[in-house]
Amino acid sequence: MTLSILDLAPIVSGGSPGQALRNTIDLARRAEEFGYRRYWLAEHHFAPGVASSAPAVLIALVAAATTAIRVGSGAVQLGHQTPLSVVEQFGLIDALHPGRIDLGIGRSGQRRAELAKAAWEPRPARVVDGLLIPPPFDFSQLAKHPHLAHYATLLQQPGAQTPDFAAQIDEVLAFLKGTHEARAVPGEGADVEVWILGSSGGQSAQVAGERGLPFAANYHVSPSSVLEAVEAYREAFKPSDALAEPYVVVSADAVVAEDEAKARELAKGYGLWVRSIRTGAGAMRYPTGEEADAHAWTDADRELVKDRVDTQFVGTPDQVAERLRVLRRVTGADELLVTTITHDHRDRVRSYELLAEAWKRP
Repeated sequence: MTLSILDLAPIVSGGSPGQALRNTIDLARRAEEFGYRRYWLAEHHFAPGVASSAPAVLIALVAAATTAIRVGSGAVQLGHQTPLSVVEQFGLIDALHPGRIDLGIGRSGQRRAELAKAAWEPRPARVVDGLLIPPPFDFSQLAKHPHLAHYATLLQQPGAQTPDFAAQIDEVLAFLKGTHEARAVPGEGADVEVWILGSSGGQSAQVAGERGLPFAANYHVSPSSVLEAVEAYREAFKPSDALAEPYVVVSADAVVAEDEAKARELAKGYGLWVRSIRTGAGAMRYPTGEEADAHAWTDADRELVKDRVDTQFVGTPDQVAERLRVLRRVTGADELLVTTITHDHRDRVRSYELLAEAWKRP
């Protein structure tokens, strides 16, 4: 099986964090039954509609509720923690669930600071061998939002400075291998897979390639730069003890139902949810289709979310499976990481079930 799952533990309108977390546990168990390879948990803060704020805690709960599926982070925001604390957390989980834990790492704070200073270069949409590559979204404006700057100060101790990402990754690897001057217990010798997640061809892709680590590229967050990201990773790749050749996972948003009309109805809340993120308010509680329809959409709203809505894979099992195969072919991905959010948990479980069945068919 070359499909895996990324879960944000979404809180829906009318729901609660507790219900969202119980849904995550249930979905993980069902995903294992359906045959998915990995079950990754995101890290989001200050988002009214996301319960996955402490991935290590949630990973431990999911691993305890399952038996075979790999469980990991997509991704730990290393800019908010020290390498030692991350290795100890994941080493502790691995001690109880050896050989099943993935440590996915992202740059977080460093990336946000770079985006705030970046000059945006508009590009037209293009289709590459059947895959839509939309115009790039201007993340610089979002990165400059005053809420985000304030929130960043709450995630670190006063005066703390985030070290260079490459140095942090080297320290994580040193703790795991036991070559660091200090000992991480638990953590040293832990059988965890270290992954780097990235949205561009920048430092994350370079570090993953140069250290010979597997790389996860975000088509669902930043679809315009996915090809640059995987290309930069492969160009930088050097064989390591972990990998002899590059290994790539690419993420995608998808909603599947028995017929296309139902799938589109289930996906109605997605655009409004993305809008809440891109306006700097943080992910809202996932709306119903009726709540999304009631929003007074402006042209600016539609433009704000267009790249994400246009690259969400919505339809019947065979339709979505075919589009995912195009994504896999064009990016050369070894695996795909699928994230699905619907207002009703049963629809989300069913979406993953239908997709797994279609993916296994020749």
